[in-house]
This record gives sequence, C-alpha cells and structure tokens, in this order.
Amino acid sequence: MKRVLFVLIAFLGTLGAEAQTQKLNTDSLLYKSLEDFQKGSYDLVIKQSHKAIAVAPDYLDFHLLLGRSYLMKDNYDSARYYLSHVVEKNEAYIEAFQFLIDTELRSGNYDQAGGVAEKAIDIHPGEKIFYRKKIASLQLQEREKEEKAFLASSLEKFPNDPDFRQRLYFLETKNKTDRVGVNYSITTFDRENVGPWHLVGAQYVRERDWGSLIGRVNYADRMSAGESITTGYQFELESYVFMGKNGYSHISGAYSNSIVFPSVRAAYSYYHNFRNGWETEVGARYVEMAGRNFRSGIVGVGKYFGSFWLNGRTFIQNEGTQFFPAFQLTSRYYFDSRFDYLNFIVGYGTSPDERATLNQFESRVAMDSYRTGIGYFRLWNDRIITGTQFTFNYQELMPGLQQNEYEVFLMVHYKF
Repeated sequence: MKRVLFVLIAFLGTLGAEAQTQKLNTDSLLYKSLEDFQKGSYDLVIKQSHKAIAVAPDYLDFHLLLGRSYLMKDNYDSARYYLSHVVEKNEAYIEAFQFLIDTELRSGNYDQAGGVAEKAIDIHPGEKIFYRKKIASLQLQEREKEEKAFLASSLEKFPNDPDFRQRLYFLETKNKTDRVGVNYSITTFDRENVGPWHLVGAQYVRERDWGSLIGRVNYADRMSAGESITTGYQFELESYVFMGKNGYSHISGAYSNSIVFPSVRAAYSYYHNFRNGWETEVGARYVEMAGRNFRSGIVGVGKYFGSFWLNGRTFIQNEGTQFFPAFQLTSRYYFDSRFDYLNFIVGYGTSPDERATLNQFESRVAMDSYRTGIGYFRLWNDRIITGTQFTFNYQELMPGLQQNEYEVFLMVHYKF
C-alpha cells in the first residue's frame, strides 16, 4: 500500500512540474510575441498567439495581442471578436477597451465606439482616455451639441484638462445666438488740462455655425480743460470664420472721416488649435491716418492650463524703413463659460489693437509705453453679459517726458 501511495504522489508531482513548464513556456512565448509585435511581424504574432490559446485558452493576454494584431492589419471583424472576448472575461483590461474603441472608430462604427467608451467610463471613471475616445466619436459624427454637453460634464471631473477647456471654448463660439450691447471707456491723464477721453461703441453680434458677424459704430469725444475739442464717428465691421475643426480666421475693417479715428483700419489673423491646449496666431494689421501708412505683422502663442489661458503676442510695426515692436501678455481664468473670466494684461509698446488711444497711434508707435490691467467679465442668467476693466499705462510723449494714463472700460451686452 505504501508503494502504491508513493508512485501516485510521484505521478502527481510529475504532472505539476509539466504544468509549470507549460506555463513558463507560454509566458516566454508571450514575451517573444510582444517583441515581434513591436517589430511589425503581425502575421507571426497571430500564428504564435493561436498556438498559445490552443494550450491555454484562458490566457487573455494572447487574446488581447490577437485583437491588436488584427487591428493593425485592418481586419476589424477579427479584432473586434478577440478584444470583445477580453472585455467580457475581465473588465479590468483597460487596454482591451481602448483598442476595441479604436477598432470601431477605424471601421467607421462611430455610434458603437461611443457606446464602448461610455461602458468603459462607467467601469473606469478615472481613466481620461475613455472620455477622449467618446469625444472623438462625437466629433467624427459632427454631433457638436452633444459633444459640448459631454465636454462640460467631463470638465467637472477633469477641471484642469487643457484640451477639454480649449475645445469647449471653440464650440461655445459656434452657438446660434445674437447679441446687442454697448461699450464705454474713459481715459484720464495726470497732465493738467488734458482729457478725459470718451469712447462709446454700440454693436450687434450674430453668431452662427460658420462663424460670426459683428457690426459696430463708435463715437469718440476728446476733451481738454473741461471742453470738447474734437468728436467723430467710426464704422466697423468684423467677422470670425471657422476653417475646419481646429482653425478660424478673424477679419475686420473700419472707416472714419474724423481725425479722432484712423481713416482706415484693416486686420486679419489666422488662429490654429493644437493638442494639449496650444493655439497659434499669425496675422497682419494696416492703419492709415494723418497721411501716413503703418503695417504690422503679428505672431501669437496661447496655451490653456486647466482653467487658465495664457497668451503672448508680438507686433512688429513698420513705416518705411523703420520698425517698432510691441508685446502683450494676457492671462485669463475662466469660470463657468467663455463669458465668465478674470482678465490680466501686461504689455510694452503701442499696437493697432488698442482702441482707446488709437487716434494717436502715429505719434505713440515709436515711443516707449508700459501697461498693465485687470478686468472681470460675467454672464448673468444666460442673457446679460457685463464687463469692467482697469488699465494703467506709463506713456512716453517725447524723450524725457512721460505721462500716466488711466482707462476704465465698461460693457453691457444682451444675448438672445
């Protein structure tokens, strides 16, 4: 009896050793298959994976590798079969969800891709990649209203994601809305009998899927020693036009027959959005006043850091053979929408985008100027937009003579 028991124990030990050897061989084959996958030998990987599954059918890593290999070969049916098998057997395989969504996206099944992404989010709510995949499925279907709603909810969970913030801002500018409003700014000076300067603007904004169109009438009143010395009107038209999913253009022009404004002002900029919240601007400006012509080139770079937006712009202005630089750094902290933010600016030089003092552009452009400002803008009840900004400017008038300027800007718009 003891001999029989000894033989049985030895036999079972041999089976255990063989099983362990089989497991080690299967693991070794997985490592080799992963190396072959990295080399692009997908047919060899498929052959090896099928061989491994025949021996160890519950080894899900080989099913995952099979799905990835078939995906790389654009065999979407087979990729879907093996990746779905992994997800059904073990929902902890994040990679299986990810590649299954990719399979549906690449095969054009955008609804199915969104459905898998939603399931993955329910199971793995902290994995940001699945939110990005869901957004991709909505973008490919051009379902911008749903995408905007999903982005808003995603930002509640990932408030510091720059891509979500940038894309939501872009979509919000495509709302079908209209706005009317007035802007007012008053500029005072620390020199006796100079100012104040008043600038009032009334505008209408029409936003549609293609972009926006803005019409504006500006009125300026320049005062000195308590009396008005010159007034005038300016008529302005500008537009933002979307150019694909990641770019848009800004075009504007203005005309005035009063010396209080430039006679002609024209502007163009192209903006392009990149991944990770980056945006670039390339543009040009033209100003004609007092018989002189000024041309400006613009290069700008912006970046979202969660709810913060940081933007730097460089203006290189030219008249004849002379060049005059200007720089501006703007930072915004957004709250609930693109209309709700704190605004901070610092800058050097005079640019053609400064409306309040543009009537003195020809005399200021060659002089030193240092400015800083802070503002707050707010949307109330989804209808009324208010804004206020204070700007301080240390302006050189001529070598050895400077002045301090204080500008207060106010605005009220109604959205409908």
